[in-house]
Amino acid sequence: MDGLPLWLQAGLWGLLAGGALLLGAAVGYAVKVPQRLIAAIMAFGSGVLISALSFELMEHAFHTGGFASTAAGFLGGAAVYTAANWWLSHRGARHRKRSAKQPTAADNGGSGMAIAVGALLDGIPESIVIGLSMLGGRGVSVVAVAAIFLSNIPEGLSSAAGMKQAGRSRGYIFGIWGGIALASGVAALVGYAVFRDFSPQIVAATTAVAAGAVLAMLVDTMIPEAFEQTHDFAGLITVAGFLAAFALSKLGG
Repeated sequence: MDGLPLWLQAGLWGLLAGGALLLGAAVGYAVKVPQRLIAAIMAFGSGVLISALSFELMEHAFHTGGFASTAAGFLGGAAVYTAANWWLSHRGARHRKRSAKQPTAADNGGSGMAIAVGALLDGIPESIVIGLSMLGGRGVSVVAVAAIFLSNIPEGLSSAAGMKQAGRSRGYIFGIWGGIALASGVAALVGYAVFRDFSPQIVAATTAVAAGAVLAMLVDTMIPEAFEQTHDFAGLITVAGFLAAFALSKLGG
């Protein structure tokens, strides 16, 4: 990708990370994956993302813009995500990452759209992070891309399996995840193109906003669904994911 403009590189990296949703959806649609395995992958992905937002996002935001900008953005991102997730949860998207027991199309006509919007809400902050990581000529954060890719696989897998059980068509399922993968690429492109001329304080606050939204998403959606099936092993699996991303961060540095 070295010969491509940086804004296009950001978009392609975002598309790669978002493409994991489509990959997971294809597996979840074609193969009956045990729910416990899906939950274990989800727990591992949660640990990876927690590590990435700790050592990649928050650390960089703090050193770039200081504590005030970082703290304000972090809390603001979590608050905005929580409010949006609460609204969507009451419209049929509460268990959008669940591989079973999703409402059918007949049960709730609006749940399908709510699930799609909820998945988009989960993915956009992550993708913006990819674009922001390229600001200042630092190159893309491989740890961030890997973390988002790994966390997207179980999301696409579990949701596609649940949508299939709920009677959704193949076109509907892959249309949603294909569209969200494309939106991920656009969000990463925007994250770079829009913020490259902003002050370090604004970039730091925006990075922290994305980090706060990601952490709120993990606690509100991914971790509860993972714990439901893995129970006492959820913590150990999450720690393994955290350690894997931490090692990648240090080896990559």
